[in-house]
Amino acid sequence: MPDEGQDLDEHLMQKYGLTRKQGDENRTRLQQAGIQAGFKFNFDGKRIMVNSFDCHRLLSWAKQYGKQTELKLAFFKAHFQDGIYLNQKTALLDIVERQGLNRAEALQVLESDEFAERVRQEQAELRQLGISSVPTFIINQKYAITGAQPKQVFIESLSRIATDNA
Repeated sequence: MPDEGQDLDEHLMQKYGLTRKQGDENRTRLQQAGIQAGFKFNFDGKRIMVNSFDCHRLLSWAKQYGKQTELKLAFFKAHFQDGIYLNQKTALLDIVERQGLNRAEALQVLESDEFAERVRQEQAELRQLGISSVPTFIINQKYAITGAQPKQVFIESLSRIATDNA
């Protein structure tokens, strides 16, 4: 994906073969699931899919400080609720700083190739497992649940996994 991102509908059509209508239907389902989980997805205005490579590098960096989950949730909220483009360095640094991480260190990561190889290695490992979309939930390094599935799919899948491992 280019650094500047890509129109969301265009991206969904190219990557998944979805029509604009199917993309809208998926977003509606996602918004409904979000409401049930206490999260409001905001798809108003111009929607772009951003290149998240720098986010992943910062998440890898934040792991050493025990802040990976907090940063990931902050990126998620910024992108899906606040409409912040996560391909802008200042936006990333602001989010990092709000999570109690060192802005100057994060800038150093962004202006270098730090953590790039680690992220590429993780991407390669996931591709080898056949994972090519998000979200994908990996259970026990053996099972995967792919896509934004309804709650019932998780219940059935986790029950089957528990039975298989009993």
